[in-house]
Amino acid sequence: MFKSGLRNLVTVAATLLLFALVTSPLHASMVGTGELLTSEQAQMDRAQLMQTLSRDDMRQQMERMGVAPEAAAERIARMTDSEVAALNERLAELPAGAGVLEAVAIIFLVLVILDALGVTDIFAFIRPVR
Repeated sequence: MFKSGLRNLVTVAATLLLFALVTSPLHASMVGTGELLTSEQAQMDRAQLMQTLSRDDMRQQMERMGVAPEAAAERIARMTDSEVAALNERLAELPAGAGVLEAVAIIFLVLVILDALGVTDIFAFIRPVR
């Protein structure tokens, strides 16, 4: 008798829990066109920067400067959307013939600054400011 009462109690509790989960309120909101475009642009900027880094000449130049391409790609993945956009904008401003060396130099400087601020730990010879 006690077992059947306990079983009934568990069944009722499980049913109430199921109804509580099913009827929980859903939160939805409108997504504006601006937000959607900003998100899409950020993804495109990041993809463009990763494509630039994957070029053979860029990889060779980065390796000559002591930056592992994997470390640079990891850092770009952790950059904010505004940082990626600013870096892409700077790369777009460079003259067409001089883009490779300057692009690598800019990426190198960004990584050095971030290392000095303690955000990354790529270069052993740089001590964070903290």
